[in-house]
Amino acid sequence: LAYMDFPREHWAQIASTNPLERVNREIKRRSDVIGIFPNDEAIVRLVGALMLETNDEWTVARRYMSLETLARVTDTPTVRLPAVAS
Repeated sequence: LAYMDFPREHWAQIASTNPLERVNREIKRRSDVIGIFPNDEAIVRLVGALMLETNDEWTVARRYMSLETLARVTDTPTVRLPAVAS
């Protein structure tokens, strides 16, 4: 019920697990192609690259939540998202 503290426009996005399921499905798809990883660092690199790619896609292309409604739940009046992850 914690999601009810956020603006009503965000409730469906916060309560939904669709984006998380999509990321997990993409990680599984790409790791199945590789098959066997040489070490743990290789797994971290793959998952990290996929997370950065997903973040960039959602930040630039999809706008999962509008900046105006996000501004209502932050302490800073201006919300700006970076074009790409750093």
